[in-house]
Amino acid sequence: MREIAAKEAKNRFGQLLDATQQSPVCITKHGRAVGVMMSVDQYERLRGAAWDRLSQTMDRIGREAAEAGLTNVELTSLLAGES
Repeated sequence: MREIAAKEAKNRFGQLLDATQQSPVCITKHGRAVGVMMSVDQYERLRGAAWDRLSQTMDRIGREAAEAGLTNVELTSLLAGES
């Protein structure tokens, strides 16, 4: 991933925006990574992938809970810390 110092990113913002259309760019400050700038398309793909993983995890946990015989009432109680 390309890196650019925050000061340079500020001074060359238009070029930075263009670069993010190709791949994410890491923004550094005092040599330490502080952020990543990416295109909207890349962001939307990441967000969609994260949502898909969360949905799959929730489905799996639901199936496992059902197989273990847990009811919605028991699950709600467990999640609320009332067990």
